[in-house]
Amino acid sequence: MIRISLFVSIICTAILLNACQHKKAPTLKQDAVVLADVIVASQQAISNIVEANGTVVSNESVQLHPEASGRITYLNVPEGAVVRQGTVIARINDADLQAQLAKSKVQLDLAIKTEARLKKLLAINGINQSDYDSALNQLQSIQTDIAYYQALIDKTVVKAPFTGTVGLRLVSIGAYVTPTDVIASIQQLNTLKIDFTLPEAYAPLVRKGNRVTIAMDIADSARQSAVIIAVEPQANTITRNLKVRASLQNTKVNPGSFAKVYVDAGANKHAIMVPTNVLIPNDQRNQVVVIKGGKAKFISVETGVRQASNVEITNGINPGDTVVVTGVLFAKPDAPLKVRSVKKLSDLK
Repeated sequence: MIRISLFVSIICTAILLNACQHKKAPTLKQDAVVLADVIVASQQAISNIVEANGTVVSNESVQLHPEASGRITYLNVPEGAVVRQGTVIARINDADLQAQLAKSKVQLDLAIKTEARLKKLLAINGINQSDYDSALNQLQSIQTDIAYYQALIDKTVVKAPFTGTVGLRLVSIGAYVTPTDVIASIQQLNTLKIDFTLPEAYAPLVRKGNRVTIAMDIADSARQSAVIIAVEPQANTITRNLKVRASLQNTKVNPGSFAKVYVDAGANKHAIMVPTNVLIPNDQRNQVVVIKGGKAKFISVETGVRQASNVEITNGINPGDTVVVTGVLFAKPDAPLKVRSVKKLSDLK
């Protein structure tokens, strides 16, 4: 009985295996149609505003360094106050130079008298020409020494180079300073400048005298108008950007603050806009999927102005083309695509 049961089991197993081998596997539909939402490309007017990040720069700004080394004997740094041009900010100990200057002045007085006396004697042939020349040379040498010592004394005085606001005091009276030490900074704040960069393609928009709009990085700041005063003639060799400087009047902002710069590139009345998410990044340029003859076509495009959720297509798409906005990830080149619905650009924001 055991042998008969084993034989029956083997026969059943063989029958099942044979049935499995002859059962046809289900075939996948190779040409399954993908449903997609689309928009019809059309021309519309857009305002082309180029945005750039800028930095506020004071009209004039310097760090005050002493030109001579020594001990500070006088210090006048009214922190945060406006000082006039030429105001003495600090004095360095110049006692040794003053003594040398006084000595030279005494020698100068004697040299002047000697030169005048020998000049009279020379006129009546009382002395040789060489004796007079020696006295005249001595006089001129002393005069040169006086000018030299006076120049050294002038270097011990630190003055405000222009009218401006003084920053924080960084030294104290009695401190020994060298030309590398900073006493304080001074900045001219009646007129501010905005430095920003733009791609070189926008060079025609940033001519000297053109106006740009500035928005400061504060919540309640209103936009202000600034005038372009200079453009760096050479573009940055790495970023290919141009550095631009604009003048901003009648504003109270700290130098170094962030500013948003808006450059008006003019309105484009024939722009083709599509949602940003329809773009398929590529190594060289972006692509979009359009439907032609019921099939998906991958078209390389060039982009222009970017908005919050849309982007301008400057090349690659023509008005009337059907652009896929949903189902892009499932589309394959020349594969069937079926339009599920036609959207408007305003519906996709």
